[in-house]
Amino acid sequence: MANLLNQPEVLKKAKEELDTSQVGQDELIDESDLPKLHYLHDIISENLRLYPVAPLLVPHMSSADSTVGGYHVPARTMLFINAWAIHRDPTLWDEPTSFKPERFENGRVDQACKLMPFGLGRRACPGDGLANRVMALTLGSLIQCFEWKRVSEKEIDMAEFTTITICKVEPLVAMCKARPILDNVLSRA
Repeated sequence: MANLLNQPEVLKKAKEELDTSQVGQDELIDESDLPKLHYLHDIISENLRLYPVAPLLVPHMSSADSTVGGYHVPARTMLFINAWAIHRDPTLWDEPTSFKPERFENGRVDQACKLMPFGLGRRACPGDGLANRVMALTLGSLIQCFEWKRVSEKEIDMAEFTTITICKVEPLVAMCKARPILDNVLSRA
């Protein structure tokens, strides 16, 4: 939400995707709508690229001598993958510190090698699919049901601190107002 509030044009485009082209203003977003909401998924991918929940992926141990990126890695070496650094690497990403969901439109990014907020391969997080569905339903519902604004004209501070996970230094404070769809849905319930 903080990224969307700092870039209202992205929030507007996501709202238009939900309101006009895919879900409508009569029904709440449902899991069956998710495959049609490409821009919403682009927003989530871009947010996970910039702010992966865990900056370091689960450690791995090499089972045999190998070479990674030109470096010799002896067998039984503990390997840490810094997803945060990979996701912000200027050799892999154009404008790596900018929030630009459009970079994921139409599958333009080879996500299999560059984007890894849940790890890769057979040791990737088994909750990846569930997490992506829950994030899409939650964010989609927040966009569909409320008008969002910053509490001041000043951009929201995106400073972060890292422990095992990445968190915002300052919690998000925002203003919201119910949209008409919320009244429609609640009156039918």
